[in-house]
Amino acid sequence: MGVTYNPFSLEGKTILVTGASSGIGRSTAIECSKLGATVVVTGRNKARLQETISMLFGTGHVSLIADLNVEDDIKMLAESCPSVDGVVNNAGIGKTKPISFYNSKDLADVYQANTFAPMLLIRWLLKKKKLVTGGSLVFTSSISSKIPYPGNGIYGSSKAALELYTKYCAQELAPKGIRANSIHPGMIETKLIHGGAISEDDLKADQARYPLGRYGKAEEVAWLIVYLLSDASKWTTGTSVIIDGGLSISISR
Repeated sequence: MGVTYNPFSLEGKTILVTGASSGIGRSTAIECSKLGATVVVTGRNKARLQETISMLFGTGHVSLIADLNVEDDIKMLAESCPSVDGVVNNAGIGKTKPISFYNSKDLADVYQANTFAPMLLIRWLLKKKKLVTGGSLVFTSSISSKIPYPGNGIYGSSKAALELYTKYCAQELAPKGIRANSIHPGMIETKLIHGGAISEDDLKADQARYPLGRYGKAEEVAWLIVYLLSDASKWTTGTSVIIDGGLSISISR
């Protein structure tokens, strides 16, 4: 019999995924389960989280309801969570607004969800000693932290702050053997982008800006996250990985 060798396997690992009720978070939970992980999913909507749980492979997965905009919920999540080998900080919100229309609530809402919540979650997981030695932290930032786009200043700057925080995590947690990396997706194909304020013609024109000619798929981002969670990336930390179908190189030309 041949020896099965897969450095990307998550067998024996427990992975916490925030924002797991849809999109990249849900796809990440599914792909992690396919590769043998026990997955802890969290979000605010119980029904949608249970839907995610029903789509996972294997057994032993856990669903924890928490509103990451509330620090008491973050603390409760850290207390209820089993010890984890990996954390995928995926939960977040977007807001498109011109600079002259910003207000303090816009800033507070977006930064709380996109920046402060993951910072506090890692703090509480460390305080409760729930991150194992050799673990991996993955933070979902955005290509918007690299490429300014009109009306996207609040969202993009919140994700840029998250990227820099990731590097501080990588530096401070390296003595504990814990790695931290951020990923920066371009536009991802979801049901939400269709039938909204943007016409299908405009969507097609926007996709044409991408050298690969299309938006990304949630599972394609999940595969990158799996790599960063797995032992295949044991010597990778403090890195910002762009996954945008070539958009950034197209704009930089």
